[in-house]
Amino acid sequence: MELHEFKKYFGKDIKEITLEEFEKIRKQLRQKYHPDNFEKHGDETIKEMAVEKFQQIEALCNKAKYYLENKFTSTGSSEDEDTGFLDASAQFSFDGMSIDIITSDKDLKYHLFGTSYRWLEQGDKFKIPKTEAYIRIEADYRGNAVGFKETIKMFLTFGINDSVKEINEWLYNKIEGRASSLIIEKNIVPIDLNEMNYFIRKKSFLKLEYKLK
Repeated sequence: MELHEFKKYFGKDIKEITLEEFEKIRKQLRQKYHPDNFEKHGDETIKEMAVEKFQQIEALCNKAKYYLENKFTSTGSSEDEDTGFLDASAQFSFDGMSIDIITSDKDLKYHLFGTSYRWLEQGDKFKIPKTEAYIRIEADYRGNAVGFKETIKMFLTFGINDSVKEINEWLYNKIEGRASSLIIEKNIVPIDLNEMNYFIRKKSFLKLEYKLK
């Protein structure tokens, strides 16, 4: 199904397209299907359908990019540092990784921050279990209104002694089945354990200046 969808949008089989062609067409698709293009209709149903369509295309593109990057780097055509984050000994750290979670679940924000009270204030923090990593809320959230989608905006901070695997599994288990979209550092990331792990590792990889002998 996904291979068929890819060929429909990109006009080529994924095995025949280059990274350069992929990025060029992906940019065109983003411009064509961006939800802002449908604002003029003023119909909430149309807007929701446009957002869902855009998210589906982005999820497909993220998977395709993962395949294409690994396809080309496996030939040795890229520098070692480009794929160093896949190495078992790689180190990771990030101060304030932006994460937006779109959801219709009014309680998800409290579930994430481990609190039962009905409000959160900008700057509130929660330490992720089994790590020294923490998330920090970016805005005030009050009340328990229903019937609308909201975006939970927060930042993730962790150091080289923290396990990206533990952090990723914690986040995935918190939002899986409860969130409709996940945006990390302005990139839509599928709510999938492996894809989230891949993206977070890539974004937080510390490119060491030396090579082990």
